[in-house]
Amino acid sequence: MERAAALDRVEALLDTIEQETMPVPVREVWLYGDAALGLDPVERLDVYLTKDMLLESDDAVADRFEREYGIKGVGSTVRAEWAEQHPDALRASDNGYAAPEKCLGAHLTGSDEPIHLEVCNAPFGDNVTQRLRGALDRGAYEQVLDPRGACLWVDGEREAETIEKLRAGELAFPTLSEALGMLGADEDEATAAAEAVQRRRAERSGATVRGDVV
Repeated sequence: MERAAALDRVEALLDTIEQETMPVPVREVWLYGDAALGLDPVERLDVYLTKDMLLESDDAVADRFEREYGIKGVGSTVRAEWAEQHPDALRASDNGYAAPEKCLGAHLTGSDEPIHLEVCNAPFGDNVTQRLRGALDRGAYEQVLDPRGACLWVDGEREAETIEKLRAGELAFPTLSEALGMLGADEDEATAAAEAVQRRRAERSGATVRGDVV
């Protein structure tokens, strides 16, 4: 996508979050990757969503949706109100329960759009740190989350100044390896992780989503 169109698409995504019922409450929206870095064109949109976990359940609702759609957990893992409105966007995890991250992906993106959603219960900065530590401990560098992000939306408020700076190309970020080094990775680890992240991005196509719990 051309950069202007990519940022328009991000703002349309924010409109949807603001105006429509979501599968679960969304608390923060961050933009990272190509679009945050000022690249033009933007190969993929990388968007991070911080979600809240539902604390209530309704067994009767869950039983009905399980009978009708074969998906468990409606009313406890995702909102029953949302599922009533968008049964076509219901998605399940491998264990058969409604998967909040997959439901968000189905609601917010088209299947052929070059958009990746990272969905987690933790804020962006916390998850970046946790993912880096885990990746370095295991040598699983492809699991690193690019820390170079811009917060677009928090608790119902759009960060208009940040969006304006993104459109003007006024946000400056280091290289990915430099950013990982600032978070504690040594030079070799940072270089290997940056290369692994770039390979993973190049392998993606269409709309993709990843869920995480910290």
